[in-house]
Amino acid sequence: MIKIVLYGPESTGKTTLAKQLAEHYNTLWVPEFMREYLQKKWDTEKKLVEKEDLIPIAKGQLKLEKEASQKVENLLICDTNLLELKVYSEYYYNGFCPSEIKKEATKNKYGIYLLTYVDTPWEADDLRDRPENREEMFRIFEAELKKQNFPYKILKGNKTERLKSAIEIIDELLKKN
Repeated sequence: MIKIVLYGPESTGKTTLAKQLAEHYNTLWVPEFMREYLQKKWDTEKKLVEKEDLIPIAKGQLKLEKEASQKVENLLICDTNLLELKVYSEYYYNGFCPSEIKKEATKNKYGIYLLTYVDTPWEADDLRDRPENREEMFRIFEAELKKQNFPYKILKGNKTERLKSAIEIIDELLKKN
């Protein structure tokens, strides 16, 4: 089975694309556990992510991915993974990331990372907090992929262009397997 990861800064169309790709390939997509977890935290406590949230978020993401992996045969679309959590943790907490997350995040078990560029309109919500930092975050996300030597392609353009590019990339991967 090939796992595809949508990876990149906030508000760059990852969830939209995950849904589109899952529909196109008639497969499942793994939602971003952190969004659900943190939205509940915001709704009940009016707080954003804190260090003690990182391990529960990581465990929740891994659980969702494992459950979805058991239900598909050929292709799984992941709307984020632990590498994204690692990047955000290190960014928000001055280089800190729990060792368990670092260890799991740097295991490459994905066919390709589709790195979403920041050329989509910013969409504000309760959890997104740095619209002015998207280019900086994009560079950090790409640097992490290079550091880990993980395979990736950058997706740019509007929703239609990104979907078309992603399908071409995934079709090539599927041909090879």
